[in-house]
This record gives sequence, C-alpha cells and structure tokens, in this order.
Amino acid sequence: MSVYTELTTQDFEHILANYSLGKLQSYTGIAAGIENSNFFIDMQDGQRYVLTVFERLNAQELPYFMRLMKHLATHGLQSPDVMVRKDGTLIFDLNTEDGIKQGCIVSCLSGETLDFLNETQLESSGKALATLHVAGSNFTEHRDNPTGFSWLEDTISEMQADVAKTYGQDAVDLLYDELAYQKQQQFEGLPSGVIHGDLFVDNILFQGNQVSGVIDFYYAHDAAYAMDIAIAINAQAIVLADDDKQRMVSFLEGYESKRALTADEKDALNGLLRLGALRFWVSRLFDALYPRGGAMTQTKDPEEYRHKLLLHRT
Repeated sequence: MSVYTELTTQDFEHILANYSLGKLQSYTGIAAGIENSNFFIDMQDGQRYVLTVFERLNAQELPYFMRLMKHLATHGLQSPDVMVRKDGTLIFDLNTEDGIKQGCIVSCLSGETLDFLNETQLESSGKALATLHVAGSNFTEHRDNPTGFSWLEDTISEMQADVAKTYGQDAVDLLYDELAYQKQQQFEGLPSGVIHGDLFVDNILFQGNQVSGVIDFYYAHDAAYAMDIAIAINAQAIVLADDDKQRMVSFLEGYESKRALTADEKDALNGLLRLGALRFWVSRLFDALYPRGGAMTQTKDPEEYRHKLLLHRT
C-alpha cells in the first residue's frame, strides 16, 4: 500500500455517492506497502473502510481479486470483504490526471500490523495461511503466476547493467547462478491452489499474539501451497538471526495444525525458499532502480533478500 494518486474530499464524496455506506467524516492516506494507493475512510456512523485505487493491476484481472476476496471472507478466513455498490458491482471508476483508474472499498479489520513477530505470533500466522489455503481450495477461478520464470529471466536481463553499476557484478552473477539452479528444479505435482503470494508482516493483522486478519490479495494466483509457505517464512520468520530455524519451525507447526504437509512439500521447501528469495530480490531491485513517484511511497531494501538467498544457499 502507498499513495500515488492523491484524492480530494470531492473525489471521496463522488465515489461514496454510489455506495450505501453513509457520509464521509475523514480520510487518511496509508503509506505502508508499494503497489496501490490506499486510504482509510471514516464515516459519520463510526465505521471505517479501506479505499484502494489500483495503480498497476490489469483492469481485466480486477474482478478475479474481488471475487476471491468475497469467497475467502465467507469461507472461514478473517479477511476484508468487498463492499457492493448500489448497482451491484464491486469496482468503481475514477477520473485522474493519468486517465481512468479503478478501485474498490473493503471492510477494515481490527488489529495492527507488526514489524517483528515472536514465535507465538509466527505460529498463529502459519495457521492463518493454512486456513487461507483450505478456504480457497474450492475457489473455481484461476490466475497464472505473474512473476514466474519468464518474468524472472526478462527482468534480470533488462536490469543487469544497472544492477552491476549499483550493486556490483557479484550481484548479477548471483542472480544468474540462482536462476540456472531454479531451472533444474521440479516443483510440478505439489499440492496447489490459490495462494496469497505476498504474506509479509504488513499484510497480516494481529490482536496480541493472534492473527485478526489477512489483507492485500493482489498478488494472489494459482501455485504450489509450499511456494506460499516459503514466501511467508522468508518474509516473517527469517530475520537473519541465530534463532531463524526455530522461528521457521514455529510457523510450520502453526500451518500443520490446520493442514498437514506432504513429504514432497517438505523436500521441496528449501528450493522454494531460494526461489522466493530470488523472486523478491529481483522485484525489489527493479523498484529501487526504477522508482515510481508518489505522495507517500515506500521502497524496500533489495539487499535484505540477497542475504536471505545466500542463507538458503549455504
């Protein structure tokens, strides 16, 4: 989440006129995250919602995300529900200086994001991810991985000269070496379905030590469940500290309390941890080298994921 499109009070009132949510009292931009423009909107009746303006997503794919969020919110996952407009649709259009953009309004969950999770919180997070996988197992729509091998190859090739200039030739060599390793891996046949794809600490809410909500499903797609586990472990449990292994165990214990892993998933996990680290290192490199302008933006350090990749390669 960030703010790239600035809205006025008039913009909010125009959008809300097509909902039955009441009258606007105030709004606040949300700086966390990097993909879309997000705002808290507070209504006069005391209700709070989150309004999102989509900055990158393909307009043809937005209905998939809206229906997925509706499905998960009604099948056991504590996650945002999409608000329905007066005409029965889930997405609004907004005229901006950059053309027409689309957006949605979702319910605002209780709880707060944390910068660091303790082992009890990691266990609760693992349980929440397994709940998501179970809840989404009967979701019938499909979306391909937008950041698969073709994306990795093309992006690394596109930015290799700038990576070498800014981060050193050793970074480029590591990118290509890991890409070559991943091409030899066989992850087909693992249990799969819809995954979150981006379960970082800023996309999970806590009340005390327990998860109160999972948010931001705009990386969701179909893939191996173990890939989602690897992404979440890299993002939440691996902090490049001496207790990383125990932190990972806590997450996995929570996950397996809701859904048991197969032997093949356990065998594939290290390779997927490496793949997840590579994928997010590449995306962070791209965002750092080619930043987008915004009123409130956040660029995350690529070096964190270089170090996480190196950890899993040892």
